[in-house]
Amino acid sequence: MAGTETALRTLAYNVRAARTRAGLSLDELGRRAKVSKGALVALEKAQGNPNFATLVRLADTLGVSVSALMECRSEERVRVVSADAVTPLWKGERGSAARLMLTTGGPAATEVWRWTLEPGEECPSHPHQAGVTETVSVNAGRMVLVVDGAEYPVEAGQTVAFGGDVAHAYRGSGTGTCHLIMTVHLPPGPA
Repeated sequence: MAGTETALRTLAYNVRAARTRAGLSLDELGRRAKVSKGALVALEKAQGNPNFATLVRLADTLGVSVSALMECRSEERVRVVSADAVTPLWKGERGSAARLMLTTGGPAATEVWRWTLEPGEECPSHPHQAGVTETVSVNAGRMVLVVDGAEYPVEAGQTVAFGGDVAHAYRGSGTGTCHLIMTVHLPPGPA
């Protein structure tokens, strides 16, 4: 439980700091991110429990990565992150999961995600800010990438890239679990 409380305090601090840097009131951030003011107040008091979609909308609106909202800043030169040390930000009903492993620094950050998708399970995503590019590399199994309504099958050994500024979804296909690595390349902007 202490880890959850620490994560909520870190998230609260980072959201408040990013909102202040952006010069946004709670009302304006809520309007732009489509999140209620009450939810934002609770979040900034470390009392909220935002879902994955809310975190993505807040990050996009604030021009930062999801992990920038969740991470304590580290001055380490080398970071090694184990998948079992990272709590999934999305879990499907059939056992699928998405873990944000880390985000690179610099003016144009890159998020690195590790996903498992069970056959038939789908995770939809709303459009990200302009300039976001995603790449998906399937290590095992099969998936279907849905971009703006069009379906693209992706199999083990294949990598696909697309602009993330349109509605998209990831769906497991075939008979076994799909394992993939996703990178989200953010456009230069506030850190």
